[in-house]
Amino acid sequence: MSWSASDAYLAALVGALATYLWRAVGVAVGSRLDPLGGLFAWLGCVAHAVLAALILRLIVFPAGSLADLPSAARIGAALLAGAAYLLARRNVALGCVVGSAASASAAAA
Repeated sequence: MSWSASDAYLAALVGALATYLWRAVGVAVGSRLDPLGGLFAWLGCVAHAVLAALILRLIVFPAGSLADLPSAARIGAALLAGAAYLLARRNVALGCVVGSAASASAAAA
């Protein structure tokens, strides 16, 4: 099957319509939602749960070069990252740097 220029334009048009349709729905519905309401609280909880599950998956079932580290080193690096995050007033960047440095030093040892 060969594609022509008109097929490409049609695909771009359909993609744009699909995108802008949902943006219009978001604008129409967004003004009616309470950002402090139960729906947003629930979405925040779901987002945190998914993030925690992904982090735990990286620690328990690592992939790539992280799999070469022993479990104790991965758990220790995660605990150090969490401690740095909390001690630095919930500074995500510092927690990531400390966790990465702990993992790198464990890998070098």
